[in-house]
Amino acid sequence: MTSFRIERLTLENESVKVWAAGDPRHRNWPVVYTLSNDSSIYVGESLNAATRMNQHIANGRGALNAVRVIVDDRFNKSACLDLESYLIRFFAGDGKFTVENRNEGITDADYYDRGHYQQTFDRVFEALRREGMFSQTIPQIVNSDLFKLSPFKALTQDQAGAVNDILEGLFEDLENGRPSTTVIQGDPGTGKTIVAIYLMKLLSDIRSHHNEDVVESDSIFAEYFLEGYPDLLRDFRVGLVVPQQSLRQSIQNVFAKTPGLTKDMVLSQFEVGSSKTPYDLLIVDEAHRLSQRANQSSGVRNKEFQTINEHLFGSDDDALTQLDWIGKQSTHQIFLVDAAQSVRPADLPRARMTSLLSEAKDDHRLYRLMTQMRLNTGEDYVAYVRSMLTDSAPQPRRFGEYEFALYDDLTDMLGKIREKEREFNLARLVAGYAWPWVSKKNPKAYDIEIDGCQLRWNSTDRDWINSPKSVNEVGSIHTVQGYDLNYAGVIIGPELTYDPAMQRFVVDRSNYHDKKGKENNPRLGIVYSDEQLLEYIVNIYGVLLTRGMRGTYVYVCDPALRSYLRRFIPPAI
Repeated sequence: MTSFRIERLTLENESVKVWAAGDPRHRNWPVVYTLSNDSSIYVGESLNAATRMNQHIANGRGALNAVRVIVDDRFNKSACLDLESYLIRFFAGDGKFTVENRNEGITDADYYDRGHYQQTFDRVFEALRREGMFSQTIPQIVNSDLFKLSPFKALTQDQAGAVNDILEGLFEDLENGRPSTTVIQGDPGTGKTIVAIYLMKLLSDIRSHHNEDVVESDSIFAEYFLEGYPDLLRDFRVGLVVPQQSLRQSIQNVFAKTPGLTKDMVLSQFEVGSSKTPYDLLIVDEAHRLSQRANQSSGVRNKEFQTINEHLFGSDDDALTQLDWIGKQSTHQIFLVDAAQSVRPADLPRARMTSLLSEAKDDHRLYRLMTQMRLNTGEDYVAYVRSMLTDSAPQPRRFGEYEFALYDDLTDMLGKIREKEREFNLARLVAGYAWPWVSKKNPKAYDIEIDGCQLRWNSTDRDWINSPKSVNEVGSIHTVQGYDLNYAGVIIGPELTYDPAMQRFVVDRSNYHDKKGKENNPRLGIVYSDEQLLEYIVNIYGVLLTRGMRGTYVYVCDPALRSYLRRFIPPAI
């Protein structure tokens, strides 16, 4: 077992001088350290900790006067960079301190014997927690939105490559006065939202950089902190557009606790459209959820759609979409998309998404995220469940330790979800919109009754996953898209059936109760066929079946569909 020690001192000249003289490794050994006061913390690493402490004193970090230096006889530079990244992420996710670090290149790099070192990291965490530096345990932090949506997440190699190429192109465009449109495409779990949040923080940090600030040469984005780049961003106005209300609020909460970011940087598409001042850059998460001209969620929104069109373009042209608003209100745009997560007819038409992707590809501004971050199954699981719900059936397979199981009794699946909730937290029931939302008007009523189970839809549409009642409720697509669960119990409702004679999936329109999900568009003269509705419903289940990081359990209402899916989903044991 690796032994480490935590050395404590005060960030002032005499204390640092005495400490530096106590051990030659204080001037020539890789260490990780924290600087903190009652409300803020900075995490760093150095091969010459004594010199680095003096640099911090000279650069005005004396307000963070409590120093903890983590020394280990077996530490090397790679292990220290990894521990530094680990502690930054967990301090940010814990929320006790405001993390003062810049976000200049935290990546998930491998190195020799990394697994052994990471066992030490957990012990370092516990030692710091015993000293009151953390307010929560590791599992509690990992399950929190502050951790999941943190701008300090470690990037995968394909994410880091995309971010670097995007920055390189953006700065070149700024120097030459050119507009740009970039698209990042990825399946569920590849970290599109993480890239968007990371970019927001990184651009903020570059903009606020001063020449006297220390820049880590090991940072993969260090060059963008050099003289010239920050000047290009001095008056740079940037916003993150998040179409889904619940996810937008969760990200706003994270931004409110992150230096350099503010909650008003996270916007709805309506806020962008009505803004009197255009943006230099808009990053649009879940861009496939932007809307075309269709009946909105309320009469107020319908009027607002018209007003924005007239404000931006001079007339209310039915062909205009919220994608056009983004283009009109910004010089540069970055769209994060997965067309297979379009779940309502009002979403952008497939033709517009195809055109957007094609144009970005022609301009060499299309980036594909491949590494699966959410699911402990690898990338194949997403493709497997998507094809499982189409006429192009996959070859049956298993996914190792990932718990993928089909239940014949909903009571059993509910019991399993509650068991996992006690063990891991964030285990939830979710379902297609196959039952009316009766409890919205009558809180005592039940919405879903199956196999003796009486269940209600989500009692809130804001941050439902973390609400106290959520473990006893059922979440819809509109409460879970963009979120992670540890375990998802997916109820496939009677709106999706299977015809064994025709060997095809069939939609039962009468059992689909999302009014906006099946509404025709008389304004554009569009009547949605059952085949088109089927595509949206299949997309919905594709999203629901890819929420669970550790496992997914499935219950199917239609007997024929349940029989068909037995080929692809192992039975619950």
